[in-house]
Amino acid sequence: MHNPWRTSPDVFAQILRRHGFEPESVTDVEAAWCAFVEFMQVEIDGVDPTPDSDADGFIVQWGRYSWNEGRPSLTFTRQLAIADIGDRDDPHWQPELWQIDLEMVFDDEADLIGLDQIDAHDTGFRFPPVGPLRAAALTDARAQAHRYAPVRSAWIAVPASSGLSFECVC
Repeated sequence: MHNPWRTSPDVFAQILRRHGFEPESVTDVEAAWCAFVEFMQVEIDGVDPTPDSDADGFIVQWGRYSWNEGRPSLTFTRQLAIADIGDRDDPHWQPELWQIDLEMVFDDEADLIGLDQIDAHDTGFRFPPVGPLRAAALTDARAQAHRYAPVRSAWIAVPASSGLSFECVC
């Protein structure tokens, strides 16, 4: 079943609820990851249909950021390149990039020290198609994130807060 791109955050929120959490009160990162994996297999209508485009992908990010008062955070992001906005006949037209973020913020704990000092701050964007290739890429991204002790610690810590956002990033 395909879903309109504008309702994609609602779809993710519904999946999170089926996994036992409101987007604003996630207390189990692994369960949130399972919900994210399920959400990443949902077909979204309105993305750029250009072959080999980076129209629908994901990234896992970690660190400390000013918008959450420098507290440790872990974010699961789905990025969509939306094709049905603007004038496609314009020679400078580009699809708009929209991101659905589930950000989980943690209290400072000894195990999370150094989360912002890891050489890598994310898994890098990945754009495999929905299906087995995407499932494999999600498995690989989780393994990549778990190579870093502070990220593994965040994955098993209880978030102090969480939130789901949806915004244009271009």
